[in-house]
Amino acid sequence: MISRISRRLPQGAGVLLGPGDDAAVVAAPDGRVVVSTDLLVEGNHFRRDWSTPYDVGRKAAAQNLADVAAMGARPTSLVVGLSMPADLPVDWVDGLADGLREECALVGASVVGGDLARADLVVIGVTALGDLAGSPPVTRSGARPGQVVAVAGRLGYSAAGLALLGSGGKAPESGPLAAAVEGHRRPRPPYAQGPEAARLGAVAMLDVSDGLLQDLGHIAGASGVRVILDPDAFEVAEPVLAAAEELGADPLDWVLGGGEDHALVAVFPSAVRLPPEWRIVGRIETGEGVLVTGRDEGPRGWDHFQ
Repeated sequence: MISRISRRLPQGAGVLLGPGDDAAVVAAPDGRVVVSTDLLVEGNHFRRDWSTPYDVGRKAAAQNLADVAAMGARPTSLVVGLSMPADLPVDWVDGLADGLREECALVGASVVGGDLARADLVVIGVTALGDLAGSPPVTRSGARPGQVVAVAGRLGYSAAGLALLGSGGKAPESGPLAAAVEGHRRPRPPYAQGPEAARLGAVAMLDVSDGLLQDLGHIAGASGVRVILDPDAFEVAEPVLAAAEELGADPLDWVLGGGEDHALVAVFPSAVRLPPEWRIVGRIETGEGVLVTGRDEGPRGWDHFQ
């Protein structure tokens, strides 16, 4: 099985030694390595009846590659641990490997190794490595009053798609509703905007994995500031609006509280001219917490243990 998977995973130029030994060897030109890890657990992060193995592979890679980009770094490689039932079809594993490969290809990264184990559920553990290319990492603790908050990437798609899949109806095959479901199955992180934000002078950044409000709370807490968001500054995409109309929901709840889109949210000095991929949605003030102007308390995001 390991040999079968490895044949589906080409190695990039920065891989000095790929799968086949006890460990891989990858180049670290900067002298520092950015490292992040995440788990995907069947029934919690994905369902095999809702997503293809290729979808799951894309999603598993995306959520880890986005973490590296959120530090202002370029993703270089992944290591993947996979546990699975003994009766899992072999072509399911093939599809997973293909999804991992294709998502990595978007950023020039490689899957350089991993491990297999038997378990009752499919569990995928991914560790991502990245290169800072001489820049300092963009952490969560650099925000200061007077700065602006900006978002790059999509918000609300994954939550809208999950709600549609969970509504009990047949999954739409075309149109805006299908685009929302696709957004849940395969997030589209704005990878290039992570290093771009670092070059532009971002002072704090993270990817939106558990919901914008909850994740911005990490910046507020680490920086000792208050984040103020303007609800009118958000552009709600057509698939999110269509799903909200279909289900009688408030689309802004998904934009502000929905996770797994892996958009990037960053804090910049107010004088910085941002390119069009970035949309200013708020500001930093003295205080604590995250507030949305003119809006009562709403969904705060995902918490595994609540």
